[in-house]
Amino acid sequence: MRLGVVDELGRSVKELAALDADALSDAELRDAQIDLARLGAAFAAAQARIAVVWDQRRVWDADGAKSGAAWLARETREPKAVCTSRLRLGRAVRDMPLVDAAWSAGDITIDHVRRLAGTRNRRTRAAFTRDEALLVEAARTATFNQFHQIVEYWQQHADPDGAGQSDIDRRDRRRVSLNETFGGSYSGSILLDPISGAIVSGELQRLEQDLFDAEWADAKARLGRDPLVGELERTPDQRRADALVEMAKRSATMPAGGRSPKPLFTLLLGADAFSHLMQLASGQVLPPPALLPWIADADLERVLFDGSPSRVIDVSRKRSFTGALRRLIEVRDQFCYHRYCDIPAHKCQIDHIQPWTNGGITAQDNGRVACGYHNRLRHRRPRPPD
Repeated sequence: MRLGVVDELGRSVKELAALDADALSDAELRDAQIDLARLGAAFAAAQARIAVVWDQRRVWDADGAKSGAAWLARETREPKAVCTSRLRLGRAVRDMPLVDAAWSAGDITIDHVRRLAGTRNRRTRAAFTRDEALLVEAARTATFNQFHQIVEYWQQHADPDGAGQSDIDRRDRRRVSLNETFGGSYSGSILLDPISGAIVSGELQRLEQDLFDAEWADAKARLGRDPLVGELERTPDQRRADALVEMAKRSATMPAGGRSPKPLFTLLLGADAFSHLMQLASGQVLPPPALLPWIADADLERVLFDGSPSRVIDVSRKRSFTGALRRLIEVRDQFCYHRYCDIPAHKCQIDHIQPWTNGGITAQDNGRVACGYHNRLRHRRPRPPD
């Protein structure tokens, strides 16, 4: 026996599949992305809720299945892990009524629910009940990366021992494997804690960019024009491999007893908004114990704010944001200013909000973090409306 609402939903989905997307206007396509995402989230919530009742009644037992997840995996052809996760989240939201309501309304996604469910345990249960409304509001209004940061900080305060131990365990799991294959090539894998990973990844990206710039310049000189990506000699994977070899060569030629650059930790003073901030430049939140293996051999930088992270502390007629002023804006903004961009500040430029050519000054209140794309975007001709 089929539910009438399911049949109706099936007919609507068929109509949607038959829709000619090319005939829609830009505004209709834009609205469709938002509406379909919300409906998809609400559908996932309903699917999980119904699946939990079905699982609790052990309806699958009549078919000889070992578990509800095993039955779902066979009948729906989804990975068993996906089916197990759906049932687990369906059970979890029964103890998180505000999360359940927001998910059912399509205000938050299954990824938000999974993240929130992962923070609720016997140590954080009371704190979660107290702060559930705040966490759900963050899920509704912030980008997912911002929401993830908020939850990480909340978890550190609600369960400091658990957060610290998790980071210690994460560092203890570090490993690198590099093995010679039968053909003489080398294959491997790497797993690093956040700080170690940021050090290795940052240097690898820097060298890869150097190789890309040199390769781009050579191709431009050869072709007499800006090359297409496909006209470069190497793929991104090949450049990363060559950058890794370059790292090894530079390490091998370092003088005996030479010291590598130290990690930089920035201490923020004077602004309450930063009083509990501890994260990498990429935005990855860290608990205090994560710094302990590094603190003895790190450089410390102090940034002093005058009560507010937006308070102007310096005015200059310099053309570019450099030195301490640039660093202040990087620390304050953390990411590119554009709402559709999440490139971290250390990979961005510092842009004048009011352009220098229009009298804009090089000061903290007239500076913002902007990636190269969005720094150039405002100088492009606006696209005409539909």
